[in-house]
Amino acid sequence: MIDSSLNSLGAKVVVAASGDENHPPENIIDGNTTTFWMSTVKRLKIEKNTSQNVSHFELVTEQELEHTEGHLQSNTISLNRSSATHLRFIITSGYDHFVSVHRVSVQH
Repeated sequence: MIDSSLNSLGAKVVVAASGDENHPPENIIDGNTTTFWMSTVKRLKIEKNTSQNVSHFELVTEQELEHTEGHLQSNTISLNRSSATHLRFIITSGYDHFVSVHRVSVQH
């Protein structure tokens, strides 16, 4: 299990389609649950790529996340022990105008 920040392991946020200057996407890999990326999320797709070329991704999972009004949403999503060079998180719909993504971590 990896318990340090993905940022310290060399992970980078390459592209984000939305963001807020006070809550940028890079906050999801800093290992700090008090910082966050502000966006909207209800339905989430995760895709992976196994090469250095980021032009081809394959779907790993697509899920509708539970609505947790007034509480932080915490989800564990298994990638079934698959390896990846890049992960792409696609938020396809939301419950409200904005929510926050506090942390993404990888366990193996």
